[in-house]
Amino acid sequence: MKIAYLECPTGIAGDMCLGAAVDAGVPLKYLIEQLRGLKMADEYHLEAEQVDRNGQIATKVHVNLLNATKHHRHLPEIEKIIQNAELPAKALIWSLKVFRQLAIAEGQVHGIAPEKVHFHEVGATDAIVDIVGTCLALDWLGIEKLYCSAMPTGGGTIKAAHGILPVPVPAVLKLWKSRQVPIYSNGIEKELVTPTGAAIATTLATSFGQPPTMKLDRIGLGAGSRNLAIPNILRLWLGEVEIETETENTDTILETITVLETQIDDLTPQAIAYTCEELFQVGALDVFTAAIGMKKSRSGILLTVICPPDRVNECETVIFKETTTLGIRRFSQQRSILKREIQEVSTEYGKIRVKIATKGDKIINVQPEYEDCATVARKSNLPWQEIHKLALNSWYDLKK
Repeated sequence: MKIAYLECPTGIAGDMCLGAAVDAGVPLKYLIEQLRGLKMADEYHLEAEQVDRNGQIATKVHVNLLNATKHHRHLPEIEKIIQNAELPAKALIWSLKVFRQLAIAEGQVHGIAPEKVHFHEVGATDAIVDIVGTCLALDWLGIEKLYCSAMPTGGGTIKAAHGILPVPVPAVLKLWKSRQVPIYSNGIEKELVTPTGAAIATTLATSFGQPPTMKLDRIGLGAGSRNLAIPNILRLWLGEVEIETETENTDTILETITVLETQIDDLTPQAIAYTCEELFQVGALDVFTAAIGMKKSRSGILLTVICPPDRVNECETVIFKETTTLGIRRFSQQRSILKREIQEVSTEYGKIRVKIATKGDKIINVQPEYEDCATVARKSNLPWQEIHKLALNSWYDLKK
């Protein structure tokens, strides 16, 4: 599995992400060609150069605006631009997610819905190019999981569309809070983390903190605009990790899973049911709830999600979006699973798939697929249990 780690000693910004990716080998020509799909070529010119940051050479990517007009766009307009760009599938999904995450944060700051947010700086041409370009680059590099370091807070103030703002700006604080990003002060009183950079990291990174275990392949260095007391460089570590799925013996398969848990005491049953459905849609292996007693003797539920490690970000996004929880616990476990295969049997009422679980040469369990039985039962106007039994008998008849 190809993975990447964003090391942010002097923060993170969209152009620094682009610079690090280009430095790591993503062709600038590829980015230029793909970004033409945004139909914004008359608004900017993209170029890259090698620059010196405190004695270290890094790549600085410039999004040079071709006119002085600032484009203030709402989220629906930005989403339409991205959706019509004919981007690679992953780059498209990631780009939309980053802007949605940013809109949610800005909406919370101003007390309005994400669709109503009137983007200023982050709706400008360079921000769209930075975000979409970074997603294109990560897709080109084949990155399957992204990790990120803790982030420096910076300090001071900046001039923005809404006036003078303290650093970190409110949207960045909201983004950090949404993913519980570890933060610290490195003593530099400048804006080090921009809303664009924070949105990219908090949307795409699986977790924040120390580098993951990996076989390091190469490092891309993306330069920031300023010279600071320490090298103003975002480092993109690229490497590989062995997928943690192994055969324990010839009978079972041992695989690593991630378990997500959170307790909720103020959500309707309908909202919980919808959340469970959405979690399965983004790749959860199993979702279940249990009644619990919470503090102050309040009744609540424990929501538990089992998912592959590479689906953690998507599942957490659904939980934060659809529930009122403020935090999610996560931990890794290993599970043994039986080998299984799907076979299809024909009945007088239609075809039904049957799942067969085996241990070595021995069949342990045979179960017709629920949805297939339900579909046939409805069409034939027969009880589900009768169709289930009929499918089982059909399978055993074939094995005689």
